[in-house]
Amino acid sequence: MAKTTANKAGAKKKTKAPALAMIEFSRSRDIPFNRIRLSDSNVREIDVEDGLDELTHDIDRREDLVMGLNVRAILDAEGNETGDFETPAGGRRYRAIARLVAAGRFPEDGLVPCLVKKANAKTSAVDDSLAENMVRRALHPLDQFKAFKRMVEGGMSKEEVADAYRTTPRYVAQRLRLASVSPVLLDVYARNEMTLAQLEAFTVNPDFDRQEQVWERISSSWQKEPWRIKHMLTETTVSSEDKRAVFIGLDVYEAAGGPVLRDLFSETEGGWLQDVALLDRLVADKFKAMADELAGQGWKWIEATVDLSYGYDNGLRKIASLVEELTDEERAARDALRNEQAELEAEYAEFDEYPDEVDQRLSEIETDLADFENRPAVYDPAEFARAGVFLSIDRQGALIIDRGYVRPEDEAPVATDGDAHVDDADRAAADVDDSDIDVQRTSISINGEPVDEEEDADAGLKPLPERLLYELTTHRTLALQDALANNPHVAMTALLHRLVMQRYRYSAPTGCLEVSVSDRSFYAQGVDLKETPSAKAIHERNEAWKADLPDDDGAVWDWIAALDDASRMALLAHCVSYGVNAVYERENIHRGISRYSIDKRYAGADLITRATGLDMVIDAGWRPTVANYLGTVTKARILEAVREGAGERAAMLIEHLKKGDMAKEAERLLADSGWLPEVLRAPVLDDETIEGNANGESDALPDFLDGDGDDAPGAPEEQHLVAAE
Repeated sequence: MAKTTANKAGAKKKTKAPALAMIEFSRSRDIPFNRIRLSDSNVREIDVEDGLDELTHDIDRREDLVMGLNVRAILDAEGNETGDFETPAGGRRYRAIARLVAAGRFPEDGLVPCLVKKANAKTSAVDDSLAENMVRRALHPLDQFKAFKRMVEGGMSKEEVADAYRTTPRYVAQRLRLASVSPVLLDVYARNEMTLAQLEAFTVNPDFDRQEQVWERISSSWQKEPWRIKHMLTETTVSSEDKRAVFIGLDVYEAAGGPVLRDLFSETEGGWLQDVALLDRLVADKFKAMADELAGQGWKWIEATVDLSYGYDNGLRKIASLVEELTDEERAARDALRNEQAELEAEYAEFDEYPDEVDQRLSEIETDLADFENRPAVYDPAEFARAGVFLSIDRQGALIIDRGYVRPEDEAPVATDGDAHVDDADRAAADVDDSDIDVQRTSISINGEPVDEEEDADAGLKPLPERLLYELTTHRTLALQDALANNPHVAMTALLHRLVMQRYRYSAPTGCLEVSVSDRSFYAQGVDLKETPSAKAIHERNEAWKADLPDDDGAVWDWIAALDDASRMALLAHCVSYGVNAVYERENIHRGISRYSIDKRYAGADLITRATGLDMVIDAGWRPTVANYLGTVTKARILEAVREGAGERAAMLIEHLKKGDMAKEAERLLADSGWLPEVLRAPVLDDETIEGNANGESDALPDFLDGDGDDAPGAPEEQHLVAAE
């Protein structure tokens, strides 16, 4: 027991560690520059002059050293100090000071702050020189960015910072932009989880939230290319290289207050235009100015669009043009230019390249000669007045002017040998004189929309714009679909008529009923279409039938077979109604849309309108408003509508107003009038005329299908319908 206690006591004793010698740093001292020499021990022997201009400039501007020289005393043969020193670490600083001495900026015996190595220094001069160049760590780029930012925030300009560090203001601006990226992304860059090129890409958009969203999306992806980052940050903008931007000019866009995202790291000075709506408006304004200039020449119509579709001139006739002859003075000027060109080329034929002034003069001559060759075309006035112009932009942003196209409806009537006469109206249309050209108002449309102008109320009626026709006939199509769905007898008649005509008359599918019964999408529609009674009724009816349908496709047949006759007729009417297409379309033979087929479509729509008794006011709830009609048509059309719907006196009360005010007043006057545009009116024809217009004599309905349905058995209003539950 005693032995155990003694062992424990011995274990508690600790051996005292020997004391370590304390470090004693070398002392600083100011030494005259002429007493210092470069040391042969300095390890830097390659590219010793590299970057020396920048270092000399830095010492000169701050009039001081950031870090002194590391020197050792030079000893004589007996080992005594001579009073001179050598610098193994600080050779570049020594050389920079020597340049300042030579330039008279520093005295030869000026005092230099030095760290004088101890005589008993542990390390050699070579060791000191190597350590100074290897142990130090290069500054992280982000620290430089932030340092530049702090210096600018402290009062220095970008130019001053650039001058201080022997770089360019653009380089400093780039570093400042990098320092202004989201702090979250700067931390990512500091952790070396993002490349410098990626960080540069994030500078194109100053929105921190958007920057962080993009990084979150790509951080876990292998697709982190800088171009992809830029694309994601600018996906709602338009590139400055876009032909629209080039067309109007970046300076015009910026002068109008348009913001631009710029890429400081791009070789080009472009960027991305943020306000696309402003850009499109400026393009339209420039188109309008150019269209007005062309309109002054007497063209009948001008269509301006950014991109002309393929085949834009299909069905149009290109009128012939002539080139105006040169006058005697112009011909003499052209010949003089040609002679001067020939003389200069002969004089300098032996030269490898032309002198600058000669090359410039030859370029001027070529430009002037080209003007003589590219003279404006001259058109026949009789053709000119019925032709139009297309304006567009090419890939480089240059304006394209394509003149001289005549639409089929503008062609003059041609009398044949068999014609007994040409009536007065046709003759007037054919005879176009100079006076007609002067008074003709040019129709201008930009990007498919007619230009809204203040018009003369007495200028006469013009055809409705195509888009408005489409919107109005879309209303009618939807109303016809609803009307047909509510009249199974008419739906059955329409379906059987189409099938019988196809089977027994071998007639191609024409008319407004497309038997494929596909749900039609309307590419253009008024803002109020989805709120119309027709649209709501169709939607509700469709949802009701959808709710009744069995989930199992295999059970649909049995479900249909089990329906009572009234429900079957109602379902048939609902499905058939989706095949109605009474929408306006422009004639296009390449798409199989002929004038004949369009006339048949309208005639078929009139048949269904008459059979269902559709009233666009009562049943479809259509009313003329500024949005759906009055704000789109001319003043003459507005006055015509008010005259027909509210009377001549009402029209006289508003005829002095500007178009916008006139449209608003017309909406109020016509609110309860029941007035409809002609395209929406029910046909007022007798049975024989309707039947002849719709189908021709050979298209008459068979007797067993002809009838008005008054005594049709199983009318839906007399029986219970499944979908109505």
